[in-house]
Formats: sequence, structure tokens, C-alpha cells
Amino acid sequence: MAAVGTLSDEALKRKERLKAMRDKHAAPQNDVDMQYETEKAELKERLPKPTFRSYKPGSEKLKDHSMDTIKPSDVTDIIKDQIDAGKTEHVVSEVDLNNLAPRKPDWDLKRDVSKKLEKLERRTQRAIAELIRERLKASQDDLAYVVMGEGVGREVDDDD
Repeated sequence: MAAVGTLSDEALKRKERLKAMRDKHAAPQNDVDMQYETEKAELKERLPKPTFRSYKPGSEKLKDHSMDTIKPSDVTDIIKDQIDAGKTEHVVSEVDLNNLAPRKPDWDLKRDVSKKLEKLERRTQRAIAELIRERLKASQDDLAYVVMGEGVGREVDDDD
């Protein structure tokens, strides 16, 4: 019989240990549940409440969050002030015409081309001088005779 008593005692001890283990595991779950509930409540407090400006909710719970309709304010005084401010005449004593007059549309083209035009002008003068020399050589007239002929004509004119 001793064996039977010892077995029942061991069964009771085992039941107590299991119960203690269940209680031990169950307690943190309750703490976790409590933490979850507190976090949930904090989250609800942190979340913004919806405000309905142009929407009229059908639910009674949401009607507390809706805003009252606002009538637009009268802006005629503000507009009149702005119009009056625009009507004032500003008198300027000095006017710089160089700043007011627009530049010619091609002023930048002339500025960029001016250097090239100077080179072309020099080349043109040289080419004209060469052409004159070639004509004189082609006519086989002596340069001195041509100069003398012009000089003779001047003397005749001077005698008059």
C-alpha cells in the first residue's frame, strides 16, 4: 500500500507543479495583455481625430467631429484698399533715357561682326589699290606721264 500512497502523493505533487507552471506562464500573458491594452489606449490618444469640413457624416459618433459651416467673409473693403493703392501716381524726377530706350534688335550682331568687318575693310582697300596698279600697267602709260598730264591740266586751269 505504501506504493499506492506514494503514487498518489507523486500525482498530487505533479498536479501542483503543473498548476504552478500554468500560473507562471499565464501571469506574463496577462501582463502582455495589459501592456497591449495600454499601448492601444495610448495609440488612440496619439492618433489625430478626423475633422469633417465639407462632409456631413451620417453616424452620430462622427457628427461630433464635423465642423460648423462657415460663411465667407466680406472682402470688398480689402479690394477697395488695393485698388486705391494702385491708383496713386508716382512722380519720378529723373529719367535715364538710356535705360528706358530698348536696344536695337541687332546690336549684338553688330558687336560680334565689327572685328571681322575691320579686317575686310583693310583687305578691300588693298584690293582696290592693286586693281588701280594693274590698270595702269595694262594701259602701258608711264606713271610719270599720267602724273604730268594731270599736272599740265592744273596749270592751264590756274592761268585762267
